[in-house]
Amino acid sequence: QRRGFALLTATSMIDGACRAGFITFLPFLLISKGAEISLVGFALVLVFAGGAAGKLVCGLAAERLGIVRTAVLSEVATGGGILLLLALPLDGCLILLPLVGIALNGTSSVLYASVAEFVAPERHGRGFGLFMTLTTGAWAIAPTICGVLGDRFGVTETLAIVGLFALTTVPLALALSGPLQAASDSRSA
Repeated sequence: QRRGFALLTATSMIDGACRAGFITFLPFLLISKGAEISLVGFALVLVFAGGAAGKLVCGLAAERLGIVRTAVLSEVATGGGILLLLALPLDGCLILLPLVGIALNGTSSVLYASVAEFVAPERHGRGFGLFMTLTTGAWAIAPTICGVLGDRFGVTETLAIVGLFALTTVPLALALSGPLQAASDSRSA
């Protein structure tokens, strides 16, 4: 299922890159809104706590709604949440950050769990290895790219780009429906 694997991997790479870019630039956004350093640390705790809960929330959602719907909803929440943070005052950001964390981190669990759908059982190790290498590579390079964008356009504009980039995963996730169905059909045959 090369097409499904490629779509899933591309979605995960964009998701990971957005997560890294957001985490890198969130402190600067909060400082620009008047946050002290200690409050920035607390804000990151809110994001990470939401992220931990997001693994459970998105896992449960995937069981009820399916992989594609859950991925689409969580990516829309991620991109929309990032864009909403730009407009909110500092107090509003602090309230929204755990919810952004849920969406930001929960998507990855759903995507990781889907790798086995597209890879033959005897090649799971290789498939997961390739998937994780590409996803981690995107995560690793994103802060550098965002740094260049930040120097060129500014913090707010860079985070707007990150939020919009997260939304590009929606058509990719929707395109997973066919390959997931084909994988399901081939298993039941």
